[in-house]
Amino acid sequence: MADTLFRSFKVLENAHIDQPKGFTAGGIHAGLRKSKLDFGWLYSEVPANAAGVYTQNTFQAAPLTVTQEALKDSNQLQAVVVNSANANSYTGEQGYQDALQMQQLTAEKIGIDSSLVAVASTGVIGEMLPMPVIKEAIARIGESKAAADFEHAILTTDTKTKHIAVEVEIDGKPITIAGAAKGSGMIHPNMATMLSFITTDAKVEEESLKQGLKQTTDQTFNRITVDGDCSTNDMVLVLANGIQQNEALQPQHPEWHRFMEAWQFVSRELAKMIARDGEGATKLIEVSIEGARSEREAAQMAKAVVGSSLVKTAIYGEDANWGRVISALGAGGVIFDKEGLSLAIGSEQIIKEGQLLPFHEPNCVEELVKDMVHLFIGLKDGTEKAIAWGCDLTYDYVQINASYRT
Repeated sequence: MADTLFRSFKVLENAHIDQPKGFTAGGIHAGLRKSKLDFGWLYSEVPANAAGVYTQNTFQAAPLTVTQEALKDSNQLQAVVVNSANANSYTGEQGYQDALQMQQLTAEKIGIDSSLVAVASTGVIGEMLPMPVIKEAIARIGESKAAADFEHAILTTDTKTKHIAVEVEIDGKPITIAGAAKGSGMIHPNMATMLSFITTDAKVEEESLKQGLKQTTDQTFNRITVDGDCSTNDMVLVLANGIQQNEALQPQHPEWHRFMEAWQFVSRELAKMIARDGEGATKLIEVSIEGARSEREAAQMAKAVVGSSLVKTAIYGEDANWGRVISALGAGGVIFDKEGLSLAIGSEQIIKEGQLLPFHEPNCVEELVKDMVHLFIGLKDGTEKAIAWGCDLTYDYVQINASYRT
């Protein structure tokens, strides 16, 4: 397919995390999993300005500690190494030393300073990393030169890889922003249970990169939920290597908003891919709130609805039980004018400014059988809006998680 123009940027078809200039990635089967790829790496030709956001779970896994320490002083990274199948979480001092060793051995293999290496892990909590397997995997870095292998190696219960890239013109130069992510279960707003990596060949000022990541995460990755559980290993990293030599991007740059629009699109699409691929999910749910007093309140309400188990199961059953939406909205912790409430399931409006309309269940069911279900909620309290994404809750979710370790 041809590349697709979207607003001020172009969506690149079949593009991967290595699409920006100067990045390479790969992945191998190291033996952490029975047969699937389970160890990956991402590399930039030059040190890249970098920033990260991390899980709000108080049990942060050892790789997150090591990565945060790496970014603390220089705010730069040149490589990321990732393993799946084992989270290296709740593993004490030994787990921390193992993560440090992953960082050091990767640096030695590539020939860079260890402070330029980020470490990420995902998988089962409370089990020590099999370091002989990890050491052998690190020795094989460079064996694969396919970014698709990296995108497969980071998966756990995911059913598919998640990747996207866009191109946007900045200072007359073609700037590329790409992303790859994993996430399927233990997904909840305020950092979903996921790993996400963003790369760009743009030159971005350090502090602006941090602020840009916080903004995009708040409006994308922090707006998704699958099951209400927040993991110990969640992390989003962004690397900007500056190879395109544009004028350093920051909020005063005349094309900063163009760059941010493209970056937010990449993050939003990855977030939606994670929600759509929720464990056992059959439908993506999108909840839109308009007319709230603040974006924060709108986001809180949207997340309350999309995170409701009763809403999620009703949508799985294609049951037009709109009362569950109202109940979740009222329990979301935000006070709003009930007389100004409007509600629609897709194109079928159920409530208009506090008044219940004639209910046509077959029309609602037509909306609920779709792969993507839209819930629109209108308020009369202000002008702010927000969107959150989730998925239905199915029998398969229980089955997958009842036997996750076995």
